[in-house]
Amino acid sequence: MTATTGPTTGATAAATGATVDVCALEALVPERGAAAMVEGQQVALVRLHDGQVAAVQQRDPYSGAMVLSRGLVGTRGDRPVLISPMYKQAFDLETGACLDSKGEEPRDLTVHDCQVVAGRVHVRLAGAR
Repeated sequence: MTATTGPTTGATAAATGATVDVCALEALVPERGAAAMVEGQQVALVRLHDGQVAAVQQRDPYSGAMVLSRGLVGTRGDRPVLISPMYKQAFDLETGACLDSKGEEPRDLTVHDCQVVAGRVHVRLAGAR
């Protein structure tokens, strides 16, 4: 499934650092990922079991492939994690920290601010003003 950006996208949102209305919460399947384009960047959205949504970079930092939305979603203790479908590194969805680098140098994910407002998923890209 691929989520598409809503009507608040564009140069104005990028310039102001505003949040972007990406999709309806109901469009996201719990415990699964979905890819979205936000201000020209691919983002992996993950709907968690509690209804929260995490947004991280779509690019796998180890393979370079845009595949993280296809990863496995689970938990380690009480922390939500995403496991890359390529080389199976595990990432904390709240911090982006690489939890299991499989013998490689740890490479963390960029985490984007994500909120659910009135049943809609809103994302602000990391580094936006």
